[in-house]
Amino acid sequence: MLIQNTTSSLIDTLRDRRQRLATLIDFPAILWSGSRRSRNYPANNFPYRASSHFLYFAGLPLSDVAILLEAGKLELFMDDPQPNSALWHGEMSRREEIAQIIGADAARPMSELELVVEGVATIAVQDAATWTQQSQLLNRWVLPQNPPQGRDLELAKAIISLRLIHDDDALAELRKAAAVTVEAHKAGMMATTNAKIEAEVRAAMERVIIAHNMTTSYNSIVTVHGEVLHNEQYHHPLQLGDLLLADVGAETSRGWAADVTRTWPVSGEFSSTQRDIYHVVLAAHDACIAKIRPGVEYQDIHLLACTTIALGLRDLGILQGNPQDLVEMDAHALFFPHGIGHLVGLDVHDMEDLGDFAGYEAGRQRSDRFGWSYLRLNRPLRPGMLVTIEPGFYQVPAILNDVNLRSKYQDVVNWDRLAQFADVRGIRIEDDVLVTTEGSEVLTIWLPTDASAVEELVRKS
Repeated sequence: MLIQNTTSSLIDTLRDRRQRLATLIDFPAILWSGSRRSRNYPANNFPYRASSHFLYFAGLPLSDVAILLEAGKLELFMDDPQPNSALWHGEMSRREEIAQIIGADAARPMSELELVVEGVATIAVQDAATWTQQSQLLNRWVLPQNPPQGRDLELAKAIISLRLIHDDDALAELRKAAAVTVEAHKAGMMATTNAKIEAEVRAAMERVIIAHNMTTSYNSIVTVHGEVLHNEQYHHPLQLGDLLLADVGAETSRGWAADVTRTWPVSGEFSSTQRDIYHVVLAAHDACIAKIRPGVEYQDIHLLACTTIALGLRDLGILQGNPQDLVEMDAHALFFPHGIGHLVGLDVHDMEDLGDFAGYEAGRQRSDRFGWSYLRLNRPLRPGMLVTIEPGFYQVPAILNDVNLRSKYQDVVNWDRLAQFADVRGIRIEDDVLVTTEGSEVLTIWLPTDASAVEELVRKS
C-alpha cells in the first residue's frame, strides 16, 4: 500500500532535527532502519518495528533502507519494490516518492550505499541481518551488545542530546499515545468483573489500542501475579480477592510510546490490607510527581520514593526503624527492588539500546546496591524530558525467602505482621510525566489513581 504523505510541519521537524545533529558532529553518519524477521518460514514475518534512531530522522517506519546524514542533509538509500510485490502487498511507494514524503535531499538504490561508507559513524540495529550488513559494509564489527566507540560513540551522544528533549512534534505524538493508553486502561478496568482469565482483560485493553491504529509499545503485562515484574502470561483465573496489575502502553503509528500501570481489585473493592499497601505506593507516586521540576536530580526522586515507601511500611508495622536508616541499609528494596522509572520517547525505555549512555549523566555509573542497581535514569531533569514515575510494592518469593536476606534484615522486618498482607502480591502505579519549564505535567492524568475512583471504574462493567 502507499505510505500516507507526511505534513509539511513534520518535514520541517525532520529537517530541523538533521540540522541540529549537524551542529553536534562534523562527520557523516548512516542509520539503518532494520529488516523484517521471519517467524518460522520466509513469508511469515514477526511484526516489524523500525529502528528508533532511524525513525527520529526519517519519520516513517520503512524497512530495509538506510539514510546518510551529513551537514544537515539526508540521502535515502532504498530499493524500489519488486514487480510481484503488488500481488501480495498492494501498491507500494517507490524510492522517489518516499524521498519526497520525508524531505530527502537525494535518493539512491541500496547497492550504492557501499560507495559512501568511508569514515561514517553508525548505531547498531538490533536484528542480526542488519547488524551483519552494517559490519560487512563498514568492515568492522557493529554489534548491539557492544558499547559504541570512537565516532559511533560521538554520534550516539549527539543523538542522545537531541532525543532527551522532545520537540513539539514528538510531544504531540506522545500525547496521542498517552490518551489512547488511558482509554485502554479504563476499558480493562471495566472488563474485569465479567472476565474469567487475565487474557480477557488484556484483550479489552489492546482492542482500544488497535482500534486507534496503534500497537502496544511493549508486551502487555496483565496479571494477578504482580510480584513477577515482567509477567507475560495471561492464563491465570481471576478470583475474588485478587489484585490485577496491568502495565500496558500504546505506541503511535510513527513509533512514539506511552507506559502506564494501574493495579485494581478483581472484585471492585480493595480489602483493608490491599488498600493500606495501595495508599503507601500512591503516597510515593504523588510525592515523586510533586517534586519533578527542572534541575532536580532523578536519583533524588528515587530516594524520595524509597523513603516514602519505608515510612509507609514502618507505619503499617511491616518495617521497624527510622525510614532514612531503613533506606540506607536498603531494607525498602525487599519490597521495592527496582528504580522509580525511566525515559519515555520513541522507545518505551528510551534509548536503552545505548546502555547507560542515555540514562546516566556523563561520569556517573550504575550502583551495585540492592534496590539501586536497577535505576535506569540518573540525570538532572530538564524541560522537555518525559519520564515515568512507577513506585511499587511486591512480595517476591525469591527475595523474601532468601536465607541471607532474611538473616540480614531479621531485626527490621516484622515477618508475622507481613504475613497479614498475603493478599498483596504486587502493586504498581505508573504515570508518564513531562518536565516543563516551571514544573511538570502528567500526560496520563485522566486515568484515576485514587483507590475509590479505581474501584468505581471496575464496578462500571
